[in-house]
Amino acid sequence: MKLSQFRFNLPQNLIASHPPKNRDESRLMVLNRKDQTIEHRIFKDVLEYFRDGDVFVLNNTKVFPARLYGEKEKTGAKIEVFLLRELNRESRLWDVLVDPARKIRIGNKLYFGDDESLVAEVIDNTTSRGRTLRFLFDGPYEEFKQTIQALGKTPLPKIHERAVEPEDEERYQTIYAKHEGAIAAPTAGLHFSRELMKRLELIGVSFAEVTLHTGMGNFRPIEVEDLTKHKMDSEEMILDEINADIINAAKQRRNSVVTVGTTTMKAVETAVIITGKVKPYKGWTNKFIFPPYEFGMADAMITNFHLPKSPMMMQVAAFGGYDFVMKAYREAIANKYRFFTYGDAMLII
Repeated sequence: MKLSQFRFNLPQNLIASHPPKNRDESRLMVLNRKDQTIEHRIFKDVLEYFRDGDVFVLNNTKVFPARLYGEKEKTGAKIEVFLLRELNRESRLWDVLVDPARKIRIGNKLYFGDDESLVAEVIDNTTSRGRTLRFLFDGPYEEFKQTIQALGKTPLPKIHERAVEPEDEERYQTIYAKHEGAIAAPTAGLHFSRELMKRLELIGVSFAEVTLHTGMGNFRPIEVEDLTKHKMDSEEMILDEINADIINAAKQRRNSVVTVGTTTMKAVETAVIITGKVKPYKGWTNKFIFPPYEFGMADAMITNFHLPKSPMMMQVAAFGGYDFVMKAYREAIANKYRFFTYGDAMLII
């Protein structure tokens, strides 16, 4: 398919700037692929579509405060540093993006915090905005990470056009987040409250977990019209044996496997083998799913409403069917559903 087939007009006012008051009370659009019907519900109604023995697969990655604000040595120029991933723990090496990039050259030092408690040196250029930084920090690693936590800000996408607020620290994180490493929340999971998860357990639904550390590739503009020529950034993922067994057992007894979010779907599809089972996996994935694509495991999917021409929207169209999903998006806009990070949800069954 072509990039231009995923273009649509999204009014700016439909991009949700804040989360709903309660996690599980966002709107839910339900797409039934077999009947080609669309229902309008509330997220906690998701209970009505599943039964004893079904399995929800969750991405338990945890967002870290990846956005730092510092100053360039000598000039005092204000610099934003976006931490992408840790390259070497012992050497305190990090892959980052800097803004404005034209001011930052190899050898420059950057200072963070009012007391300049954190200093970094630029040691390499990686892309036009990308740099490799070495943090000059003499204390133990845990103290270094605490400093990052204290100085860093929640990496809310800039499209929200607002300053980060205290509530974002909690709400831009799933309630089941465990393993730190993501620069963006797996947003479909933001709709789950503790009460809703308990109610799902009471009807016999169980949960399996994967870890996929969401990276910048989800937000980089796709610059080729022919989607087969686009290369996704690699993201680290882990599916252990215990959780692989939970997923495989559900499939074997003909229960539904439900992936919560596009990152979870990407992880599950990376781990699927030719026999139709998932195998334990620890490594990296740059899987890019767009129509047409034959899915190997999931029976249903929970996702948010995504931006035009985004990899997440393409994956949803592959799972729900391009024409059906485009129709649903038109209906979502007409009915003023909220899009993106803090937006409403879609269930595809």
